[in-house]
Parts: sequence; C-alpha cells; structure tokens
Amino acid sequence: MSPEPPPLLAVDRLVKRFGGFRALDGVSFSLKAGEVLGLVGPNGSGKTTCINTISGLYPPDGGAVRFAGERLGGLAPHRRARLGINRTFQSPRPFASLTVRQNVALAAAYGRRRGVDEPVSLAALLAMLELDHLAERRAEDLNSAQQKQLDLARALATGPRLLLVDELAAGLNPAELTRMAERLAALARGGMALLVVEHLLSFLDRLTDRVIVMNAGREIFEGSLAAATRNPEVVRVFLGSDHAG
Repeated sequence: MSPEPPPLLAVDRLVKRFGGFRALDGVSFSLKAGEVLGLVGPNGSGKTTCINTISGLYPPDGGAVRFAGERLGGLAPHRRARLGINRTFQSPRPFASLTVRQNVALAAAYGRRRGVDEPVSLAALLAMLELDHLAERRAEDLNSAQQKQLDLARALATGPRLLLVDELAAGLNPAELTRMAERLAALARGGMALLVVEHLLSFLDRLTDRVIVMNAGREIFEGSLAAATRNPEVVRVFLGSDHAG
C-alpha cells in the first residue's frame, strides 16, 4: 500500500492578534488536494481572519502555514497566488471601471500560478460562470450576484490549487446557489482543494467532506456537518445553552 500523500495545506497552531485580542488562538488543521473543508461559526469566531491569514492579507503572530510542504511565513498575497493559493472575498473587489473580460484577463496575466505555461481560457471560464454575455460590461454595472461570479472568475483565472472561499453564497437565490455548489464541487473533483467559509449550512452540506466549527478564535469541533449539528457544544455556541441538551 502506497503512503498517503502529505496535505496540500497544513495550518499549525496559527495565532493572529489585534492589540490584546486573539482573533486566532492556536488553530490547526490540514487540507488535501480535492477535499472541501467548511469553516463555520458565529460572527467574530475567526473564520475570515483565518482565510485572511492563510491568503497573506494578514501576517501571522504565531504558528505556521505550510502549502505543498513550504512554509509561507510573511509571503505576500500575490506571491501566494503564484504558488497556487487564491481566494474570493465577502465583498468583491473588482476594478470597477474595467470590463468583466478585462478584470479576469488581468488576474490571469499577473497572478498565474508558477509553472503554468498555458493561460486559462478566458472564454471557457466566463462561459462556465455564466458571465460570457456580460464580458464587455463594466464591473461597477453588475449586480451583487454577478460581482460574486466575477470575483470567483478572477480567482480561478490564476489556476489555483487551493481556493479560499469567503461567503460566496451570500445573496444568491436558490437556483444560483445550486449552480454555485455544482461548480465548486466540480472544481474539487478536478483536484482543487477548497476551504469554504459559509453561514448557509444547506450550501455547505452539498459540498463539504468535513467542517471545522470555530468559536472565539479556537476550533471546538471537527467532523461531518451532520455530526456537528448534533454536538452539544456546537449547538450551545449557535443557539444558546437552553438548546444544548
């Protein structure tokens, strides 16, 4: 039997402080290629801070993040993108005056993963995300759901091996949620690792292999989403002590 491959992402006792407040307090987990890991918890639990630190937006104050065996340290976000890490944002940040096509083309040109010689097919990417008919429209003229699709397109244009997804489902209607879940699941089947921060548990249930539940900067549960909903501590954190059995 061949040995199991090492994780693509390894987060080891990660700490992030803001003044005297520990937004991340020793968080540890790993993620394999082709796996989808959900990160859930109440507001302020540290989910987005975790993604911001893994993506390089925030420098860590302790612990380590390793990607494909390489310790990232204080590596800048654009350098992480070239290693194969990219992300979406809760609030998309496109170049507002540029067209959809120009936004995606810029991401492909300047953030392409190291070792990827062939550029991503922009036409195929825009078609997959149902943005092809909006290709020449300025980003500032898109509605919120379309801007989220564009944010995902920009992230995928760099050819990531690890995609960090921060509340991509927020504001999507049921049909859009179904299509988005199908797209993300297809990316995972193709070998991409996904770390998904999301409040909408029904969306996560379509995607995740397992979830980590966070509270006050710490992990309080790791396992299947179904098991999480039966865990007394998770129920207490989400619903209050009266519901914890």
